[in-house]
Amino acid sequence: MFTGTYTAIVTPFKQGKIDETALQRLIQAQIQAGVDGIVPVGTTGESPTVDYDEHIHIIALSVKFARGRIKVLAGTGGNATSEAILLTERAEKAGADGSLQVAPYYNKPTQEGLFQHFREVARHTRLPLVLYSIPGRCGIEIGVDTVKRLAQQCKTIVGIKEAGGNADRVSQLRAALGPSFEILSGDDSLTLPFMAVGAQGVISVASNVIPRQVAQMVKAYAAGKTQAALKLHQQYYPLFKDLFIETNPVPVKAALAMLGQIQEEYRLPLVPMSAKNREVLRATMKAVGLLK
Repeated sequence: MFTGTYTAIVTPFKQGKIDETALQRLIQAQIQAGVDGIVPVGTTGESPTVDYDEHIHIIALSVKFARGRIKVLAGTGGNATSEAILLTERAEKAGADGSLQVAPYYNKPTQEGLFQHFREVARHTRLPLVLYSIPGRCGIEIGVDTVKRLAQQCKTIVGIKEAGGNADRVSQLRAALGPSFEILSGDDSLTLPFMAVGAQGVISVASNVIPRQVAQMVKAYAAGKTQAALKLHQQYYPLFKDLFIETNPVPVKAALAMLGQIQEEYRLPLVPMSAKNREVLRATMKAVGLLK
C-alpha cells in the first residue's frame, strides 16, 4: 500500500503565503522522477507553523496536483487526540490516500496513552494509517509491543515510519508484526541498512532534491540489485547527512532554493542557515553533481 519512495515534501512559501505554483512544480517533478508518493505537511512540510486551514489546504492542493498519479499520505498527527482526529477527518474529505500519524510530542504520553490515542484516531477515519516514531523530536518511542497491539486491534493501521536510528528495532518490528506490516525508513542515510533487515522503502527528505536517485536506489534494492543500490547510497550519502546539518527542513529548503525551485522562506522560529553551514551544503551539492 505504502511501500517504495515517499517524499516528505516541503511547503514553499512566498511573502508569508503558501506558494501554490511552486508546490505544483515540485509535485510534478516528483511524479516525473518516479516516486511512489508524497507526504505533505509532515515535519518537513513545516506542519507546526501552518494553521488548521492552511494545513488542510496544502493537503487538498497536493491531492489536486497529484491527480491520482502518485499517492498522498497526509501528515495529520497532533499533540492532542482531538486535533489529530480533526485533521485526519478533513484530510479524508480532501481525498488523501492515507494519513501519517506522528507520536504526540512534548506531553510524552505513556505507552497506554499512545495506544489509546492512535486507536481513537483510527476509529474516526477509514483512511489507512501509518504511525511515525521519532523519539529524537517527540521524546518518546512508540514501543514495539504498542505497535503490535495497535496493528492487531486496528486493521487500518498498516505501517510505521521508523526514525529512531536503530536497525535493530526494524528487526524487532518485523519479527513482531510479520511480513505484511509496512516499515518505512524515516532517515535517508539509513534507508539501505533498514531495507536490509526488512523495511520496504523510505519517507525521504533527500528526495525533495534528488527524487529520481532515491527512487532508483529503493527500487534497485527491492529488485535484488544490491550493488546498484549500494552505489547510489554511497554516492549520495554526503548529501543525506548534510541535509540535516541544521534543523530539518531548513537545509533542504536552502538546497531547493539553490537549485532555483523555490523561494528560500521559512516561518519563525525557523531561520535561514548559518553562512558556514550554507557553504558546507553548497560544497556537498557540487561534489554530488547537483551544482556547478
